[in-house]
Amino acid sequence: MNAIDAWVWWLVGAAALGIPLVVTAMPEFGMLAVGAVAAAVAAGLGFDAVLQVLVFVLVSVALIAVVRPIAARHSRQRPQLATGVDALRGKQAVVLERVDSAGGRVKLAGEIWSARALDTGRAYEVGQEVDVVDIEGATAIVI
Repeated sequence: MNAIDAWVWWLVGAAALGIPLVVTAMPEFGMLAVGAVAAAVAAGLGFDAVLQVLVFVLVSVALIAVVRPIAARHSRQRPQLATGVDALRGKQAVVLERVDSAGGRVKLAGEIWSARALDTGRAYEVGQEVDVVDIEGATAIVI
C-alpha cells in the first residue's frame, strides 16, 4: 500500500476549507486555505511535520491579522458610486426658465427639472449655468 505524501493531504485540507468559504462567505476560511497551501509547499520541499504545521499556523494567523482589518475597514466605507438623486448633487444645469426663490426650470442630466435658487435674493437667467446643491423631491436647489 502506497502512503500519500503530506503535501497532498495539505491540498485536500485547503480544498476542504474552500467549501465553507463558498457556503458561508466567511473570508477567514480562505485565509486558512492559503495557510494549508503554504504548508503543502513546505511539505513538498521536504520539511518535517512540525515545520509544516508551523507554516500553516503562521501564514493563516498573519493573513487573518493583516487582511481581516483591511476588509472590515473597506466594508464600512460608503460606496464611491453615487446613484439616483445623490448622483445629481454637484452637477451643473442650464437654466431654461428664470430661476429664483419661487421656482423655475433647468436642464439637468438631459432632463428638465423644476428648480429654485438656494439664495432667496438671487435669480438666474435663461442660458446661465448653475450648480445643483441639493434635490428636494422633484426640485433641484441651485446656486
